[in-house]
Amino acid sequence: MNDPAVGTPARGFYLFCLARSRLLSSIAGEGLDGRTPLLSQRFLDIAAVVTLVSVDDFCGPEAESRMQDLSWIGPRACRHEEVVEGVMGLSPVLPAPFGTLFSSAASLEKWLGEHYGAVTEFLDQVGDKQEWAVKGFLDRARARDAILSTLLANESESLASLSPGNRYLQEQRIRSGAEKELNGWLKELSRGIANDLQKNSSDFRERRVLSNKGPDGRGMIWNWAFLVPRGEAAEFRLRIERVNAEYGPRGLVLELDGPWPPYSFSPFLEAVPET
Repeated sequence: MNDPAVGTPARGFYLFCLARSRLLSSIAGEGLDGRTPLLSQRFLDIAAVVTLVSVDDFCGPEAESRMQDLSWIGPRACRHEEVVEGVMGLSPVLPAPFGTLFSSAASLEKWLGEHYGAVTEFLDQVGDKQEWAVKGFLDRARARDAILSTLLANESESLASLSPGNRYLQEQRIRSGAEKELNGWLKELSRGIANDLQKNSSDFRERRVLSNKGPDGRGMIWNWAFLVPRGEAAEFRLRIERVNAEYGPRGLVLELDGPWPPYSFSPFLEAVPET
């Protein structure tokens, strides 16, 4: 996609995030490629933090394969996150997804006008809040063994009164029921822990559980995002620590990561057709 008038690749405005313009007196730094600078496009009291990029990098057949190339996309995705986090230190932010592009300043302004109400409402909502990621990792065998131990202890007197053959059969029945007990325990525990953590957060999202392995090879079972006021962050951390102290011996560990820009809570803002 080239500009036939000059024979050079068409340029577009790459959007990093939206912020309060009064809190961004100036914006400095590099864009995605280390050559073009960051820019601030203002619309009323909103600042769009952008940089100029080649449209061909993000649109067209070649761009599709490029977006699968980790050596190309990795540094740019990291730079995208760095810019958003830097702005977050100055103002509430509405982070844009990686690869959000506008053909011109006019199209960006039109889009901002269309979504001005939703943007300002979101910036008011997040205020001094930050996103914290909480992932739950489980050593399933260890958790199942802990439940089995409890079940066998509860049945110890009745088991002792049985003949060796019947006791074996009864123990096998208890063992086969331990997996069902584990699933019920996790469901109840998930609800209880999420509710407890929400006492220090203003919003909560369940995210897609990944296949990642966590501490000591545990498998991920929960992937949550919490919107936490800065003043509540210390108590939020303490709640995580208390969960790990109580349930770590049974194979469950919570991993806390953040703070992050509020990606999980950002509204979806549709593109505005260009005229």
